[in-house]
Amino acid sequence: MEDFDWILVKELTDADMWSPSSGSTTESSKPLEIRFNEPAKLWTDALPIGNGRLGAMVWGGVASETLNLNEDTLWTGIPGDYTDPDAPKALAEVRKLVDDGQYAQATEAGRKLVGKPNEVYQLVGDIKLEFDASHANYNEETYQRVLDLETATVKVKYSTNDIEFTREYFSSNPDQVIAIKISGNKPGSLNFTVSLDSQMHHHSYTNGKNQIIMEGSCLGTRIPPQKNATESPQGIQFSAVLDIQISNGSGALNVLDEQRLQVKGCDWAIILLTASSSFDGPFTKPSESKRDPISESQKTLISSKRFSYSEIYSRHVDDYQKLFQRVSLNLSKSIASGEFNKTYIDLKGSEDGAIPTSERVKSFIIDEDPSLVELLFQYGRYLLIACSRPGTQAANLQGIWNKDMVPAWDAAPHLNINLQMNYWPALPCNLKECQEPLYDYISFLSTNGRKTAKVNYEARGWVVHHISDIWAKTSPYRGYDDRRDVEYSIWQMGGAWICTHLWEHYTYTMDRDFLEKKIYPLLEGCTLFLLDWLIEGREGYLETNPSSSPEHYFLAPDGEIASLSYSTTMDMSIIREVFSAIVSAAKVLNKSEDELIVRVQKAQSRLYPTKIARDGSVMEWAKDFKDPDVHHRHLSHLFGLFPGHTITPEKTPDLCKAAENSLYKRGEGGPGWSTAWKIALWAHLLDSEQAYHMVKHLFHLVDPENEAKFEGGLYNNLFAAHPPFQIDANFGFKAAVSEMLVQSSMTDLYLLPTLPRDKWPNGCVKGLKARSDLTVSICWKEGELHEVGLWSKDHKTIMRLHYQMITMTATITSGRVYTFNKELKCLKSNALPNCLSS
Repeated sequence: MEDFDWILVKELTDADMWSPSSGSTTESSKPLEIRFNEPAKLWTDALPIGNGRLGAMVWGGVASETLNLNEDTLWTGIPGDYTDPDAPKALAEVRKLVDDGQYAQATEAGRKLVGKPNEVYQLVGDIKLEFDASHANYNEETYQRVLDLETATVKVKYSTNDIEFTREYFSSNPDQVIAIKISGNKPGSLNFTVSLDSQMHHHSYTNGKNQIIMEGSCLGTRIPPQKNATESPQGIQFSAVLDIQISNGSGALNVLDEQRLQVKGCDWAIILLTASSSFDGPFTKPSESKRDPISESQKTLISSKRFSYSEIYSRHVDDYQKLFQRVSLNLSKSIASGEFNKTYIDLKGSEDGAIPTSERVKSFIIDEDPSLVELLFQYGRYLLIACSRPGTQAANLQGIWNKDMVPAWDAAPHLNINLQMNYWPALPCNLKECQEPLYDYISFLSTNGRKTAKVNYEARGWVVHHISDIWAKTSPYRGYDDRRDVEYSIWQMGGAWICTHLWEHYTYTMDRDFLEKKIYPLLEGCTLFLLDWLIEGREGYLETNPSSSPEHYFLAPDGEIASLSYSTTMDMSIIREVFSAIVSAAKVLNKSEDELIVRVQKAQSRLYPTKIARDGSVMEWAKDFKDPDVHHRHLSHLFGLFPGHTITPEKTPDLCKAAENSLYKRGEGGPGWSTAWKIALWAHLLDSEQAYHMVKHLFHLVDPENEAKFEGGLYNNLFAAHPPFQIDANFGFKAAVSEMLVQSSMTDLYLLPTLPRDKWPNGCVKGLKARSDLTVSICWKEGELHEVGLWSKDHKTIMRLHYQMITMTATITSGRVYTFNKELKCLKSNALPNCLSS
């Protein structure tokens, strides 16, 4: 017990420096590193760094090195008009066809509701380093390329001609620069050239003797204009400035062809790069922007150069670890049996930690190394910190990392699962600040969404459909496959789903001021639209029409394929969630008597219910239509189980059984994000065996040159695969693992609800967050709870604690740590230090 108490106090007084005591069940078996023993051959071998806004992929080439650069505001396009005055007429036609049971015809008519294409995420370009000829003959056995999650730093080491070369890369949030330090362990051994290049429209040039400037622009439209076009709107402008400093008193820095810099005979070199754009918010045309990318880049660079390299690095690590070190996860098999260690040694032939991470993924099917689960969990936290910080854009479909002018699915935010999954772990995994860009984005969406709601649907409030972009597009998406546009696009619940994240922020933080000023106005607007969107329907219910189940389709009674009907289970589930949220929020803010809340409460009992199909599964549509693709990747009809709260084992056991049948029916296949969602769904069905089975399913190594559609899995650098790369599964996985260990409502806390006891019999998780502003640390031994610590910095909470068949009510007073044993008896409480920041 002393070990565990020490852990709690140490974490609370100095979270950034916490480490478990020797021999504790919390001791991690392997460092949190993603490791390669060779340079990257493909983009999914490269290692990502980022500061929320500015990112890079590090290839680690020896003779020739490349860093692919990204800045999160580089998109094609300009602000758009997301309204269609002809939509109300088309809507009436579609509704009539649905009412008449002509679902295929309604789907065809739904094309008239489809809007314009979204815009496309772009890239900055590349830093290119060319080393002297001796590097081509490096000793391959000495090569190491490692991403250290503890410091958010990539390091490359190798030797050639008895000289050891070291490179260090990171992207600093405090100083807003990408920093690179290159050195050799013998004086004067460093010789290379550096340049900037890009696939974008650009030009680069040297500035003085130690800078390269690159200026470029994005297209003003995603579709390149015709050669004879008289007008093409000005797109977002950008710049990148690279600055290089070399060791004092040795070597030289020369300018080559006014585009490259040459380093000769140096001990070390430090490269700083910053980038900026003219983007000035989603409502300002790039042609009217007052921002000067070059001036801003230079100011950032000048500011950063006030500090030495070691100071920049220290500031970067301190800033990062304040977030990253809030949570630790340590899992292990039974040490007594020695089973895991023997298997690992037999397979690897080594215990020195130098095994490439990709080899560990390959062997997971055999050794089921729990430390690899730890690594993927913490990698998800690393990636969220690296691509979503206060003041940045919300994480897109690839976070911030992109190599293509036309990335898969445009790397655009998709609001029918993908953007939401990006932020599932932010609150439970103790990274609430990283969700701030999402709240800003929702505000922008609500502005455009009011116009779309008013013109397209003659409704109040605001609406968003399934795909958007940096310009906060809110109208239905038009793609390049007319046959499938309706299947994807005619879905009015994107804004409503993302609104549930707002209420969750309050349930986790209990921040009443944020609820009143930020959350409630957005919830009001969303609710107004939903009330107007609901219409009088069959059997006295309120219904949505048209309605679709995202990206899915059904076989209509006449044998035709269709996607539009009425009151799909997902529509109703999301509306229930939003209505419940605003009623609860109104109670907190003393607004329960407001007319809006009264209307909502009357509507709640009239929402179309979730039903069970003939085969015992949850009905996906209002009618028990035949599903021509029972293994479809989306799990929309199970929203009420997770991330929603309307299906629970305690309150709706019949629906839980139907949800279980639905999961078996869907199967275990699908892209990475689908796998992550299934883990979370099984966790909420309290089925640890199936939840772990899906965990194991994700640890499948994908060959990017031989990808199979919807196979899921992981790439060599642990990016999650659809394929191709989508970052949502990296985030969904860590959220799902946290749900296996801790689940909560504002009144109940469930400890180890879905722990796979035979796979992770020993372990500890520290610093997870539960609703009602609780911080939770748990240790367990041989599959059973050992001790749990709970505390809240600012709020007094009465919480029912649940572990297996034991339930007890605890009063958690702010400012104290409470320690409970496996019988949930309180062993002690300690006062928190005044300096606590949890």
